[in-house]
Amino acid sequence: MKENITGKEKTAGYLYYVARIAALVSVFLIFFPAFNPAKICGYISKNMSLFTAGISYSGLVEQCTRAFAQNWIQKSSFVILFISSMVICLGIAGVAAMGCMSLGNLKLKRLGNWFGIGGSVAQLLGLLGIYLAYSQVAQTTRAEKVEPSYPLTNNLLFIIVAVVVLITVLAAQLLLPKAEKEDKYEMQSQYKLFLMFLPFALLIFLFSYLPLYGWRYAFYDYTSGGTLSSENFVGFRWFASVFRNAATRSDIVRVLRNTLAMSGLGIATSWCAMAFAIFLSEVKTPWVRRFVQTFTTIPNFISWVLVYAIAFAIFASDGFVSSIFVNAGIWDQGVNMLQDSSHIWLKMLGWGMWKGIGWSAIIYIAGISGIDQQLYEAATVDGAGRFQKMWHITVPGLISTYMVLLLMSIAGILSNGMDQYLAFYNSANINTIEVLDLYVYRAGLVNGSISFSTMVGMVKSVISVILLFAANGISKLVRGESIV
Repeated sequence: MKENITGKEKTAGYLYYVARIAALVSVFLIFFPAFNPAKICGYISKNMSLFTAGISYSGLVEQCTRAFAQNWIQKSSFVILFISSMVICLGIAGVAAMGCMSLGNLKLKRLGNWFGIGGSVAQLLGLLGIYLAYSQVAQTTRAEKVEPSYPLTNNLLFIIVAVVVLITVLAAQLLLPKAEKEDKYEMQSQYKLFLMFLPFALLIFLFSYLPLYGWRYAFYDYTSGGTLSSENFVGFRWFASVFRNAATRSDIVRVLRNTLAMSGLGIATSWCAMAFAIFLSEVKTPWVRRFVQTFTTIPNFISWVLVYAIAFAIFASDGFVSSIFVNAGIWDQGVNMLQDSSHIWLKMLGWGMWKGIGWSAIIYIAGISGIDQQLYEAATVDGAGRFQKMWHITVPGLISTYMVLLLMSIAGILSNGMDQYLAFYNSANINTIEVLDLYVYRAGLVNGSISFSTMVGMVKSVISVILLFAANGISKLVRGESIV
């Protein structure tokens, strides 16, 4: 797909760089509440982004029930606002499509230009609709109740980005020569692969990196429903409270002890999944192997609430296992293992292994299928037995996979989840079962200490990243291999 590039096409290529950057900026802007041009009155949530305003009418008018009932705001104004926000989002989608299609050949670029032109025009029309909705809100008879405000800076920012895209794409359309009718829409393979990866990168950004914007709450004295301002900015006060407050320090030490103990037990027994996969692969009867693999994998798809229900039916004071042991005289009457805090770490390890060992073994089973079968045949000729082949061929073939999973486990040693411990915790075992994730949940959502819980989660994430690179460095020194 080689083409002769003219001077005008080179100029158009430079213009495309500008258009792509502007398209990327516009895509980012619609997800940040601080840049939302649709916040035209006090009844629109300050935490609402333009994307949310364009896809959720119920979310847009969530706080307007009383204003509508008192006739302070006309519903038509919010309908216009919702439609305008949706048009802007669709326009930005068209501009993003232009940025992708500009990586193709001449014919694909010219088609993409129309998406860019139409998308930028749609953005400008949507911004005009937002101004119309603001005008209607500002002209209400009870404007002081509505608190109309036109976010001029945000609207100007979107206008500038849309105009930049419109001008650059129009100029590129004029500079590019006409494509031949017999030409096909084509794109180089590397760009196709990049565009295939792009949706996943966007999802990672939205669900992994964009939430990091919430770390700012760790530097404020924030309460639910409040706002962030210079008045409640406290700097590193929450970080210092961990060391200054004896009660907080004691709680952190306790939950870290529980977290490290249970994560450590999980890491110490992580080889069990590999051993299970090795022994399962040695089962020569196909239907038995499939049955065992299916039977041990199914628990992974059961929620921890149902797991607790199963545990309650078995080990509660009137559970069938407890009843058998009581009748046999092994246990005293009224013993309830779920209420007992003794050996809680081992109990959680047992339930976790029952639930996840089959699922964890799948990757090792796949690794075993990738081992060269000629190695086993050569070992058989040399007189090696079954266990010798397992130890000298299968285990070395899986050790690299095990080390990668071990490094990831070490990196996540402070993030052993919350669901299991939330389902099993009670007033009797809370001191020994509460891990860091559960502590953050209880501090933030149950007790309302959002800023403090944000700080703890922030520090936990930073430490996890440090542990990952440390474990990766150790692996590189010891084994000569790394995952990063």
